[in-house]
Amino acid sequence: MELKSNHSSPVLTDPIPVNNSRLGIHSNLLSYQQSGGSLSSGKYMTIPRKKPGKLEDVWSNGWLEAMRSSSPPRKRLIKDKDFTIEAAADDFDIAYCSWMIKYPSALKSFDQILKNAKNKKVAVFLDYDGTLSPIVDDPDRAFMSDSMRSAVRDVAKYFPTAIISGRSRDKVYELVGLTELHYAGSHGMDIMGPVSHAESGDHPNCIRSTDQQGKEVNLFQPAREFIPMIDEVFKTLVENTKDIKGANVENHKFCTSVHYRNVEEKNWPTIAQRVHDILKDYPRLRLTHGRKVLEIRPVIEWNKGKAVEFLLESLGLSDRDDVLAIYIGDDKTDEDAFKVFRERNLGYGILVSSVPKESNAFSSVRDPSEVKKFLKALVTWKKFEKA
Repeated sequence: MELKSNHSSPVLTDPIPVNNSRLGIHSNLLSYQQSGGSLSSGKYMTIPRKKPGKLEDVWSNGWLEAMRSSSPPRKRLIKDKDFTIEAAADDFDIAYCSWMIKYPSALKSFDQILKNAKNKKVAVFLDYDGTLSPIVDDPDRAFMSDSMRSAVRDVAKYFPTAIISGRSRDKVYELVGLTELHYAGSHGMDIMGPVSHAESGDHPNCIRSTDQQGKEVNLFQPAREFIPMIDEVFKTLVENTKDIKGANVENHKFCTSVHYRNVEEKNWPTIAQRVHDILKDYPRLRLTHGRKVLEIRPVIEWNKGKAVEFLLESLGLSDRDDVLAIYIGDDKTDEDAFKVFRERNLGYGILVSSVPKESNAFSSVRDPSEVKKFLKALVTWKKFEKA
């Protein structure tokens, strides 16, 4: 078997089976089985089976309300030498100050983080869009600055570092361009990580091979069986949204996204209804909301939180008392990782946000420029500690 890519990502050849992890992945990865009726899964949206073309469908199931709530409030632009930053016009009002008490600045509380990191193995996990790069109208132009790339490269010199993105793994590798990192695409459903010799047993969704540098790696794809279905839905969505000005559909291999950032708000009901009408025929897929994006994913028990656990185990850092992990992200999908951090007391979840919003994170930074400052401070601390 040969895995190929159109990008320059460290792609694999000649895979052989690898062992099952202690995470109990077998039971967790059972796909949702349904012969009919509607989807219902806790925090995810219910997709009712109704006749297509009725806009009351997307009103009654809460899609439009979720689309509006995921859209940041009115913003102003702040110029930085590396970024054009979107910042809320009322950042300094009472509500934001109160919110900062609950989610203190990771920069201002950096000494406390270092105190807890002393004599511990630190691992760093990063989202991409809105964390390492600014949120922009065109997803293909969400570039990270050279100074941010340098900061991430320096972090990877001292700490195990991984990027966990909703984008395809190939695409996020293309945007970042650093071989020193581990990459997880499609919200953690496509992971390229280190080989863990502590694993036992075989798992059909994990294959072992070598990257472009000849280093042995694991490629874990728990939703591989959904690739044809995702591709089919992607093509259908492209065809059915092509007349909606500003709509942009992306195929991330294991999930697909419908961006409506550039769609006039009066057309949001139309785009929501068309996505609804397509998804009702795919009960094994679910819809989640991101920042002005509708995301269609397989109904399996896998997310960014599971990806963090898998990578920690692959790195040999699972179930150890001397490990402190740091996860930085800005999106709703990062909440799955923040939740795991709280439940397992793994370390610090840091939310990137310039506006108040509820989160499972422990602390916050305002924007990518503050992410860069935090990463640089982490490297400076480690250099001083080793001196």
